[in-house]
Amino acid sequence: MADLLSELLTPMRLRGVFHSSWSLRAPWGVVGEREDCAILHYVQRGSCVVELAPGDPLCVVAGDDCGPRHGEPVRLGAGDLAIFPHGVSHRLADRAGQVTVPLAQVLPDREPGAVRALRIDGPGEATELLCGGLHYEPLAAAPLYRALPELIVLEREVVERQPLLAGTLEQLGEQWAEDRPGAALVALRAFELIFILALRAALEERDVPVLRALRHPAIGKALLAVHTRFAEPWTLESMAAEAGMSRSAFASGFRELVGEPPMQHLAARRMQEAARLLVETGLSHGRIAERVGYGSDVGFHLAFRAWSGGTPGQYRRSALIGK
Repeated sequence: MADLLSELLTPMRLRGVFHSSWSLRAPWGVVGEREDCAILHYVQRGSCVVELAPGDPLCVVAGDDCGPRHGEPVRLGAGDLAIFPHGVSHRLADRAGQVTVPLAQVLPDREPGAVRALRIDGPGEATELLCGGLHYEPLAAAPLYRALPELIVLEREVVERQPLLAGTLEQLGEQWAEDRPGAALVALRAFELIFILALRAALEERDVPVLRALRHPAIGKALLAVHTRFAEPWTLESMAAEAGMSRSAFASGFRELVGEPPMQHLAARRMQEAARLLVETGLSHGRIAERVGYGSDVGFHLAFRAWSGGTPGQYRRSALIGK
């Protein structure tokens, strides 16, 4: 599982973290739009309610009250950690249904590397949050990463069972505003560590399809092979053999746990690696096609266009302009 988790996160190329400290007194409510980053909210004191938009994919709660929750508000208490792997739009408030203001209004210019403080005064109970937005290139996210739930919540007791996670959160909470040399890099690495440790804890705690896939002794073995040896000439039969399963049982089990057919997942993994090579190297399109398992430029170009909406050349030029 650990190796597959590394393969899941390594290609994402985190570009920076925006982090903020929130000091709030009820009544209060903030709504954030979807962002191209993973978002973390850690409740240091008090409590709050998280609400996703109606129809958003499941929420996972890890702790004594575990289980998938569809569309219902989730209350976070002191010591709870909420992870939004895809930066989905969500509401944070002192209670469900509270009137909210846009996050961009109270925390403008949330650029990677910036540090902000948010304070909302009121007559009610106090809540303190530590928040971070880990920015990454969305197309660089592994197929399995994109299949993660919109929201994963680790309750306090789960966090406390992970000493390194709990200790990092505590230390970051004490030092978040310190203006010392290397502070931005320290914050990035701290939030990156928190993110990885939180996902690892979720893998250990939760029985959710895509997380079960990483732990499944057969499907997990095939997934690791596909994610690390994607250039090989895989077929459904050879993947099933890698897993030690029959073709039909493997195809059915893979789709149930991962959420898509094996060959579609393989194609997405190849395109993810191609996108990385286009941005990080000067390799020709033909060499990249070979590196990711395509025997012809034409097949590679067609697959890449279907995956990204543009040609490899367009993707490379766009990435270079954005640097």
